[in-house]
Amino acid sequence: MKYLAGLLICSTLLFAQSDKLIIDAQKFEANDKKGFSTFEGNVKIQMAKDKLKADRVDVYFVTKKGSTNKIPSKYIATGNVDFEIVSDVKHYVGTGNKVIYSPSKLEYTVLGNGFLEEKIENRKIYGEKIYVNQLTGEAKVSGSEDKPVRFIINIDRGNNEKGNK
Repeated sequence: MKYLAGLLICSTLLFAQSDKLIIDAQKFEANDKKGFSTFEGNVKIQMAKDKLKADRVDVYFVTKKGSTNKIPSKYIATGNVDFEIVSDVKHYVGTGNKVIYSPSKLEYTVLGNGFLEEKIENRKIYGEKIYVNQLTGEAKVSGSEDKPVRFIINIDRGNNEKGNK
């Protein structure tokens, strides 16, 4: 029970905010010695405007320096992953076979059939591996020969009046 309470408190770091975190799943398991918890079966995570859905989510913990408290170091969502992340300046929606999130680095990696849309700037990226770091603004996308990277952005060309050529 102590571990579950710690999990819920520490998991608020999932979306780097201090709102209420809600996790719904059909099954929950924790292994304090190995430092991870697993949520399985129609997993739904919500915190403020941020949402994540997956078949399974594994949460890995590390012990905070100078303390016995455990904090989440990595989240791995697998199977039919669907997510939405809203910040003051960005609004992402995405899907993939697997999503890895490192809260301390604000890094997201989408693996397999990846799709990421930045709603405010209306940019869309498709690829087999999509990496985004919210701290640095860095993004990397990899594809394959069969599924190349696809980047879609709407470009405003201004007024296209008659006579302007």
